[in-house]
Amino acid sequence: MQRPLFIGSEIYRGSSYGSWHPLRVPRVSTVIDLSRAMGWLPPDVYLPSPRAKPQALTIWHTPDYLSALHAAEATQMVSAEVKARHSLGTPNNPVFPEMYRRPATAAGGSLLAGELLRDGGIVYHPAGGTHHAMPDRAGGFCYLNDPVLAILALQRNGVQRVAYVDIDAHHPDGVEVAFADDPDVLMISVHEEGLWPRTGPLGATETLVNLPVPRGLNDDEMALIRDQVILPRVATFKPDAIVLQCGADGVEEDPQAHLSLSNNAHWDIVRALMGLAPRLLVLGGGGYNPWSVGRLWTGVWATLNGQEIPDHVGADAEEVLRALRFDGNRRGKNPPAHWFTMLRDTPRNGPIRDEVRDKLFHLAR
Repeated sequence: MQRPLFIGSEIYRGSSYGSWHPLRVPRVSTVIDLSRAMGWLPPDVYLPSPRAKPQALTIWHTPDYLSALHAAEATQMVSAEVKARHSLGTPNNPVFPEMYRRPATAAGGSLLAGELLRDGGIVYHPAGGTHHAMPDRAGGFCYLNDPVLAILALQRNGVQRVAYVDIDAHHPDGVEVAFADDPDVLMISVHEEGLWPRTGPLGATETLVNLPVPRGLNDDEMALIRDQVILPRVATFKPDAIVLQCGADGVEEDPQAHLSLSNNAHWDIVRALMGLAPRLLVLGGGGYNPWSVGRLWTGVWATLNGQEIPDHVGADAEEVLRALRFDGNRRGKNPPAHWFTMLRDTPRNGPIRDEVRDKLFHLAR
């Protein structure tokens, strides 16, 4: 079987939403550097992401919105009208130097993944997962909705049934808008209850499952959700492709959410989904602590390749981790030693609360 492919780009190394924004931290560049330092990313499986042209993006986004996004990057400003209509130039979706080029590169990677998976395989695209953008506006740090574009690209390349699984702490409102009425797309979202955008209430149909979970969700609770909701629903649907949005903001150290997972929970879901469809695309998503997101997403790549995650990283990988900074956050002032020396978190086991069981019972009815 062909080895998994990794789609990346150097644009993320020097690009930031601003010194105050949650996406000021290095993420994709850290995964690339860590994966190479661990010896897991040889040149023959790494593909530079193309930058999507506006015309390619009109399969989901409106021409007016794309023009406004282009103009905002060119002029580094937006009018009050553009801000109100397209949500550009807001605190969540600020004007910054690469505000078209960066998301268009992520979108190009997801469109490319749809083509690469035409005949089967596994593709990893950690820069993807921007699941909040709507056709005519930005939302939640997302200027373009690359998961939607990836699913549309898969469909254009002959894939009929797609299962979209989203374990980001935030609900994928843009993806639900795109595919809620599509009988050939199964969408499963496990997200923190009450967290922005405060969509995705508890409920299920044959092709749409929303599971808002309580704060403090632990590894054992996520394992139960995996085994009682995610895996049986995907298996019953019999997809031709699976798209997993593997947002890292559900881990305990993330500053933007309030869940208590370890990175083991994410890796276990990745491992469990492998083999349930002939095509698997794994995207990134949220994640705002540079150590936790870098270590988690590097472990995803290891899992996709069947690599054993060692107890301690080598000197080269430790150098990558020690070079990270998390300015402006208390967690960055005195990071624990294992953030520098280990990829794997200590499992965060715990009791399965009645609230979680009740939600699963509701979905099963």
